[in-house]
This record gives sequence, C-alpha cells and structure tokens, in this order.
Amino acid sequence: MTTGSNDDSELEIVRNRIDAIDQELLQLISERARCAQRVGHIKTEATGSAVQFYRPEREAAVLRGVKDANQGPLDSEEVARLFREIMSACLALERPLKAAFLGPEGTFTQAAAIKHFGHSVITKAMGTTDEIFREVESGACDFGVVPVENSTEGVVSHTLDLFMSSSLMITGEVSLRIHHHLLSRAADLGAIRTVYSHQQSLAQCRAWLDRYLPSAERVAVGSNAEAARLAAKESDAAAVAGIQAAEIYHLEVLVERIEDEPCNTTRFLVIGKQDSLPSGQDKTSLLLSCKNKAGGLHSLLEPLAANGLSMTRIESRPSRRGVWDYVFFVDILGHRQEAQVAPVLNQLEKDALLFKVLGSYPLAVL
Repeated sequence: MTTGSNDDSELEIVRNRIDAIDQELLQLISERARCAQRVGHIKTEATGSAVQFYRPEREAAVLRGVKDANQGPLDSEEVARLFREIMSACLALERPLKAAFLGPEGTFTQAAAIKHFGHSVITKAMGTTDEIFREVESGACDFGVVPVENSTEGVVSHTLDLFMSSSLMITGEVSLRIHHHLLSRAADLGAIRTVYSHQQSLAQCRAWLDRYLPSAERVAVGSNAEAARLAAKESDAAAVAGIQAAEIYHLEVLVERIEDEPCNTTRFLVIGKQDSLPSGQDKTSLLLSCKNKAGGLHSLLEPLAANGLSMTRIESRPSRRGVWDYVFFVDILGHRQEAQVAPVLNQLEKDALLFKVLGSYPLAVL
C-alpha cells in the first residue's frame, strides 16, 4: 500500500508540473502571436499595401535552428512540425495565406501545401496544373503547389513546360513521402473489379496490383482524390490514394502501403511572384538552352564545375520552337545572390541562347 501511495503522489507531482508547463507554453505562444501581429503592423506602416508577410528564407532558418537546438526526447522533425504550426497560426494573424493545389480535396498536393505552410493556410483546389499557375499569376492565390518529380517515376514534364511561358518564380520546395493505400467500399479484394488512380500512382503500385489484383481494370484519372470519389460510388471498385482521401470520401483502407518502393517520395515546387532572399542553405533553378552542336551542353555547363557549384538535377524538354530543339532545366546548390553563384550565372547568361532564373529558394526543411 505504501508503494502505491508513493507512486500516486509522484504521478500527481508530475501532472501538476505538466499543467504548469502548459500554462507557460500558452503564455509564450500568445506573446509570440502578439509579436507577429506587431510585425504585420510595422510592415504595413512602412510599405503600405504591397506587404510581403510570408518570408520563406526566415521560416526555413527558424525551422533549421529549432532542429539544430533540439536535445530530445522528441524527434527533431516532430519538433520542427510543431513550430511550423505555431508559425502558420501566427502568420495567419498578419494575413492568412492562400495556396492553390491540384485538387480535389485530399490529394498529395494538398498534403504538400499543408506540410509547407501549416494548417492555417487557406488551400484552394484547382482542376489542372495550368489553372494553378493562372490562379497565382492573377493574384487570386498567393502561392501554388505543383508536383515536379517522383523518386520512382521521374519528372512531371507538364509542370516543367509551364515554366517556359510563365513569369512565376519558384519560392520553395516540399519533399513528401508517398504512401499509397487501397481504398474501397468492398469488404475484400475478391470483390474489386476496377481500380481508379492517377497514372503515376498506378505505375508506382504496378507490382502489387499485378500480384493481388491482376484481373481488375486499371483506370487512370486526374488525381488520387478523384479516384477515391469515384470508388465511393461503386461497390466493386477501389482507389489507390492517400489516407486523407479515405477520410474525406468515407472509404475503408483495405490494404495499407501498397507502393512498390518503400522510399517512394514526390518533390513539389512552391510557386509565387518572387523568390526568396538567401537562407544559408538554398537551391537555384535555371532554364537554359545551347547551340545544337557537339559538346554544346558540356561547354555551357563547364563554369559550374570550374567554380565548384554542385548541379543536383538536369532535365531536357522540347523547346517547341523547332524540331529537335531542346531546353534544359537545371538545379544547382546555392542562392543566385551569393558571391560564389552570381558570377557563374552571369557567365551562363552570356553563353546560353536562352537563360532564365526560375528562382532561388530554401532547401526543403521538413
């Protein structure tokens, strides 16, 4: 009995301490929110109506600082997510952000938008990637979130093509681990005759579908959320989609994580009207073309290697200006304003037939 009483007493002490900490946290969060409001007032008074409330480089620096300072026991990624939500809520007090995503509700693109901006962002579903660009260009949304490449299926070429004619800049990137689930109203796999999903998701789950649903018809649709909406209307259909879609369209998860590659990841780009200032860990995206001659691309990119700049990605796309004429999308580490990067970009601009900086932006933090 004595041991039990001691345990109860210690438990009560710890719970009281937790309650006290919660009150301290609430006071500090409220103080931070008031400071955020004051920042908004100062910016408005200083610059008038054209205020840039959201600063990608500052948020990235804060999140990196939190991860570096974390001593546990919570995981650094988890701590950063908590701070992301605090910053999101505080920013909404200055002015709520609006972000367009590839809809309908429940897509991985929406999940990427929320991961990047936090749950206080106002997300707006669009039918196509073209519409996302137009929504941001018109000013109806502050930012857009678009998929650009998948670790197993490669580049999303249509997204790259849109940058050729758009004035929008890349302001950030989001890396999202993709888990595909089989969702359905059916009680078991034997009842499923049709599987709906986006064509990339069908490809990412090809081996699993071949093994467990070889006779089911696979129907490619515009998004995984659209697949879930269709599957919810049929008793013998299923959708390959994320857990958010299951919740929104009231479907059961028949099988979890059916993707063929366990590390399946999609990279998304955040687009806006201007890129960010240097954050200390940045990436710059370029659009280039060179003369169609032997060694032309090697000669064009040689200044990158000569100056120690790391190129993390290169993709070629038809320029649509002539037969067998191509442009190249190139990602390099560093910000275009940095002393090591700026002279190299000046040299590329002189040598390239086409040169366009698509944006300098912080490397994905979460």
